[in-house]
Amino acid sequence: MTRRLISTGSPFEKIAGYSRAVVQGDWCFVSGTTGYDYATMTMPETIEAQTRNCLATIAAALAEAGFDLADVVRAHYYVTDRAFVPTVFPILGEVFGAIRPAATMVVCQLNEPEMKIEIEVTALRRGTAG
Repeated sequence: MTRRLISTGSPFEKIAGYSRAVVQGDWCFVSGTTGYDYATMTMPETIEAQTRNCLATIAAALAEAGFDLADVVRAHYYVTDRAFVPTVFPILGEVFGAIRPAATMVVCQLNEPEMKIEIEVTALRRGTAG
């Protein structure tokens, strides 16, 4: 079974020694993804924009790996303030409402003060689960 590494080209991947995603067989494991706009290497100020950037980066990594957001079976959400939860939930619902992966949200500190959310997902290629 071939292991394939997916990169966004983020300098953080090389510095910290990780891949945006790892594909192993019918599984795709997407690393914690923050709201950076990797084209400009800027972080939006709002939780809404950061959440949408996280989801766009994840969707792109999944697509490059040959998966779709509909393949997501597990999601972990990390926010820096519980006051963000009512704002983030509807955005997550737009993307995952019909998919309904198993999910956990944790309120915690993230690596940099401008980071307000981080999302990681696990996907299983549809049609392979029993």
